[in-house]
Amino acid sequence: MKHNVYLTTAEPHSGKVILQLGLMEWLTRHGGCVALFRPIVDRAPAEDRYIHLARSRYRLEQPPEALYGCTLAEARDLLAADAARELLERILERFKALEEQCGGVLCVGTDFAFGVPALELDFNIEVARNLGTRLVLLGSGRGRSPRENAELLASLARGARKRGGEVLAAILNHVDPDSLDPLKQLLAGATDGAVLAALPEEPALEHPTVGDLTRAMGARRLIGCEEDLNRDIHGIKVAAMGIDNYLGHIEEGDLVITPGDRADILLGTMGAHLSSRYPQVSALLLSGGLTPAASVLGLLEGLQKIPVPVLQVESDTFDTAIGVSRVQPELHPDNPRKLAAALGLVESHLDLEAMLAPLEVSAGRERPMTPLMFEYELVRRAKLQRRHIVLPESGDDRILRAAEILLLREVAELTLLGEPHRVQGRAAELGLDLSAARVVDPLTSPWRNEFAATYYRLRRHKGISEQMALDLVGDVSYFGTLMVLQGYADGMVSGAAHSTQHTIRPAFEVIRTRPGAALVSSVFFMCLPDRVLVYGDCAINPEPDAEQLADIAIASADTAAAFGVEPRVALLSYSTGDSGKGEEVDKVREATRIARERRPDLLLEGPIQYDAAVDPGVAAKKLPGSRIAGNATVLIFPDLNTGNNTYKAVQRSSGAVAIGPVLQGLNKPVNDLSRGCTVTDIVNTVAITAIQAQQAGETQ
Repeated sequence: MKHNVYLTTAEPHSGKVILQLGLMEWLTRHGGCVALFRPIVDRAPAEDRYIHLARSRYRLEQPPEALYGCTLAEARDLLAADAARELLERILERFKALEEQCGGVLCVGTDFAFGVPALELDFNIEVARNLGTRLVLLGSGRGRSPRENAELLASLARGARKRGGEVLAAILNHVDPDSLDPLKQLLAGATDGAVLAALPEEPALEHPTVGDLTRAMGARRLIGCEEDLNRDIHGIKVAAMGIDNYLGHIEEGDLVITPGDRADILLGTMGAHLSSRYPQVSALLLSGGLTPAASVLGLLEGLQKIPVPVLQVESDTFDTAIGVSRVQPELHPDNPRKLAAALGLVESHLDLEAMLAPLEVSAGRERPMTPLMFEYELVRRAKLQRRHIVLPESGDDRILRAAEILLLREVAELTLLGEPHRVQGRAAELGLDLSAARVVDPLTSPWRNEFAATYYRLRRHKGISEQMALDLVGDVSYFGTLMVLQGYADGMVSGAAHSTQHTIRPAFEVIRTRPGAALVSSVFFMCLPDRVLVYGDCAINPEPDAEQLADIAIASADTAAAFGVEPRVALLSYSTGDSGKGEEVDKVREATRIARERRPDLLLEGPIQYDAAVDPGVAAKKLPGSRIAGNATVLIFPDLNTGNNTYKAVQRSSGAVAIGPVLQGLNKPVNDLSRGCTVTDIVNTVAITAIQAQQAGETQ
């Protein structure tokens, strides 16, 4: 059975794209290869926001032209000619062609292009019925009482069934948070064959961004970077008065509209943004097609950090203000904080597993672990039992951006190390909300003396004095590690701005290895386009002997299994099977023997070359009959030089996402980041660390 769902709304501006994200996440996890289909598009398919978001986020293989049924103009012509059947046949034909390529398709209904909401809902139900897809209905609960919303949900589901639709769920978005619990009480036990649910209004999604405005207004960016486009617009101010009067009217998150020749407003706004006495505006929009004088632009370009993005439009101030007031918030693939807020909303308030259970295929079917499925599972598992993670590197913007995403998706509780006013000030400059994070300054924290005493007790046999201990714990890596040791945090993630040695040395000194672990080693989760592989050890042990290599193989297999990757372990060498001789090959052969002896339950093969480990065709020639060759998921490198270079070569040449290094063998989880890490890498590593902390708690 295909995992096909048809999402449609009962009225405009219901927030359909929010639910699109949640459904695509579920389908990707459960259906393997999935696609998005639009029965009708009102613009070029590559410009359709639903198609663009799905292709960008989920790396859909199909071109935009394969993801829609027909254009709005074609649909209107066919309906005007009383050829509704031909329209449905055209949509069905293109849908079936797409369905054959995928394990599941999410259909996203029309955007009320026909002008009559009730008729358009009927049309979408009819399309869903003809495509054989099950319906998820979405409406808006804004401005209604709990009882009115409960009646609306029941009416949506009942009306769709009367028209022949098979309804999975009816959902209301934009429900007043204060009326959410009374609504849930009214809905309890009254599903009538479909899940009835609600999503509250989410302030993080209610405001358009500077990027939304730029796209809607066709604005040109004069000053600022791409990341500035993710700032939220909370209000609009038209600056027509003098600078002395204007400054008293600006409010937090305002978009300021002013003619392009008003240098006083431009420079005054920049100054106000830098001052602690004034609110932070989101952007300046210059009207009239007027460009500031070269001397003014030169002054701004000379600043090391320009605080406010400046945009320009051709329209006059009045028409610009009217246009801006009509800009609607959108979810865009380049805005990870909005995407995180949307996913967090859906994950917190909808039980997608229960809602979409009728779509689930028969139990026992093995599905490939795709990178997106892996990342989705990381976040899902971390959220089950939230743990507290410390992030020492608050001076890195990537850490702050990742922290907001983690908080929005409720992946973990966070402590950031740094001076609170600097951290919150920089967050405000970046347009981030980190109010839910704890910020601790190691130099002034009351914990510093406690940590120094603990460190001195543990390390005085190494010649450490009390003053040296006090100085060392002022370092963010030592302070964060001691937070974990003392139980103020469950795990630590660092390395974006520090070397691996700086990050993990404190952990080796005070957290140490867990009972039964011979050494600390590491793995990278290599997220390739069609699978996830585990590489070990690419970060810690330079020249492991046979005993250590066996330990690394066993630990890496256990780590893989703990994160949903079925462990089929290949111990790599430059020779496969019995064909090669030499000290290095013999070491791998001996490590394989030791590992098999210690863990007869594991599937292990070695020595084996990389191509024979991962390519079934090569494996059939070099090692026929092996259960691992050609299908290995855990690849153990003979030394650090080989492993580190290989993971970087694969990462850079194939575009793979490398998550790690993830440390294994420590008493409590501390994980290292690459200094070239992305925001997504940080989010994934924190989720992994939180899951490790869950597992550590279960074994204690």
